[in-house]
Amino acid sequence: MPSAASPELSRAERPAVVADDHASMDLSEPSDEEMEIARKVLGETEDTKTRTLQELKDIIYERGEVSPYRMDDPFLLRFLRARSFNVDRAHRLLKRYMRFKEENPTYQKGVDPQGFTDIGEADIMTVLPYRDQAGRRIMLFKMGNWDPSKIPIDDIFRATLLVLELGTMEPRTQVHGGVVIFDLQGIGLQHAWQVTPTIAAKVIQLIETTLPMRTVAVHILNESWVFDIIYGLFSPLLADTAIDKVFFHGSDMSSLHEHIDPKHLPARYGGSRHEVPYTQWLDAIRTKNVFRKELNGLGYEIDEDPTLDYY
Repeated sequence: MPSAASPELSRAERPAVVADDHASMDLSEPSDEEMEIARKVLGETEDTKTRTLQELKDIIYERGEVSPYRMDDPFLLRFLRARSFNVDRAHRLLKRYMRFKEENPTYQKGVDPQGFTDIGEADIMTVLPYRDQAGRRIMLFKMGNWDPSKIPIDDIFRATLLVLELGTMEPRTQVHGGVVIFDLQGIGLQHAWQVTPTIAAKVIQLIETTLPMRTVAVHILNESWVFDIIYGLFSPLLADTAIDKVFFHGSDMSSLHEHIDPKHLPARYGGSRHEVPYTQWLDAIRTKNVFRKELNGLGYEIDEDPTLDYY
């Protein structure tokens, strides 16, 4: 069984390209079957959606505790789905989201997808173009590929935030949520020294408490004693519900397969699929104005390009 430490696959071992092995955003509406999942898991019905959208708008106006970038239904629906249509919890999430953006303005300034090419070329992070067996997006970090002397940790935050913000556009991802895989093969003390309590808090904010995205599980691969140092900073900040979502697999890919079917994993993790570099995602984002408009509407300093197609 290949592990994350597996050498480069030979030509004969490389998986064939499948139709969904190409980076692209999925803006399609959930199918009838997926909406049934939304009903069972999130409590979503047309009546519930209509009622809670109005209630959330009323609370925003009446309490005056937050001034969102937008008040349109698609934007607010993200927060309701992320909190299973509990209006008070959705409102608290919206406040945390806006507070995070206000406290970290540099993450939104001068954002150009082309500017993250170095992260893509270093193969530090990506989003797999295919979903897992439950329809969830899979975000993959290979932290051992990160050279802190060349790429500041804030650049990784900015690149992660960019992808997560765009991921919240996808109605199907709003319903199913996402999973995160941290492959820690090759991390050393040079990485551990970068992780301060402040950095640890920001990581948790990004993947758990701030964005309108349901993180269903976090899978840790190839952890070592160095990770024990890093995790010591994270664990006191995690709520019990968040700790329950973290799974440690070491180099045992069969353990990972108990959660994610190998048919939906790259070959290096015992699966049968391709990995798609972050640079392909950057190209997909950079060449469509719909994504530029979305980011602009979320406080990012990025302009639409009249030479590009909208979709």
